[in-house]
Amino acid sequence: MAKKKKQDLSPGDEVSWSSHGSTAQGKVEKKITKRQKEAGRTVAASPEEPQYVVRSEKSGGKAVHKPSALRKGRK
Repeated sequence: MAKKKKQDLSPGDEVSWSSHGSTAQGKVEKKITKRQKEAGRTVAASPEEPQYVVRSEKSGGKAVHKPSALRKGRK
């Protein structure tokens, strides 16, 4: 199986992701590259496996996702 190309996301980028059977939209707030608490949970990120804090446009809530779960741009 071919490796997926890593996305290069930056704070302010508009992204979409799957959330409870529908598509959520929002913006990247920051990139996490170390283990830390964020959005109510401990995030096991690293420089090789970063994760991103995103804020939902609809609910205003924060979430943390791996790059593979995020799609750049609006759906």
